[in-house]
Parts: sequence; structure tokens; C-alpha cells
Amino acid sequence: MITALKVLFGVLLVWMCFQVISTSLQSNLFDEWNSLAAIPWMRATLWDFYVNVLVLALWVCYKESSLLKKIIWILLLVCLGSIATCAYLLVQLFKLKKGETVKDLLCHKNL
Repeated sequence: MITALKVLFGVLLVWMCFQVISTSLQSNLFDEWNSLAAIPWMRATLWDFYVNVLVLALWVCYKESSLLKKIIWILLLVCLGSIATCAYLLVQLFKLKKGETVKDLLCHKNL
């Protein structure tokens, strides 16, 4: 199960990096911002994104013992979204010791 999760989040990380880079090369978000902000679904998508970031940030605050790590990961989540989420999960998955489970990943604090 852990290996499958590593593969899944690795593939998702690469896919999202590709999507963000290829979209950025086609269109500048800051140039498009006013027209995007006028679309109701775009506003709903942004609210959805930041609610998800809040949930993930609370989990990061629970998991991490270092204030600096908490701040860095939360900033990465806010700025990079699912790229940072996949990266954080990969880091956590690779920190697991032999025999540890998904429950350990989700529930145990990092020391």
C-alpha cells in the first residue's frame, strides 16, 4: 500500500508540475486575473482551494513539531497547491519506517 501511494503521489506531482508549467507558458495568470475573477465558478474554485489548504495546513500543524517547518509547508501549500500537497505526502511516505502503515502516516506526529 505504501509503495502504491508513493507511485500515485509521485505521478500526481509530476503531472501537476507539467500542467502548471505548460499553462504558464500559454497564459499569464496575472494578465488574466480580472477576467477570471469575474467568472463565478472561478471564485468558487478559489474558495474551494483555500478551504482545502486550511484543512491541510491544520494537518501539517498537527504533524510537524518545528514552527519553521510548519510555516514553510503552509506557505508552499498556499503558493503551490496540489504540487506542495503531493510533495508533502511523498516526504511523509518516505519517512515511514518498515512496517509502519497509512495510519502512522496520518496520525503520528513528526519529531
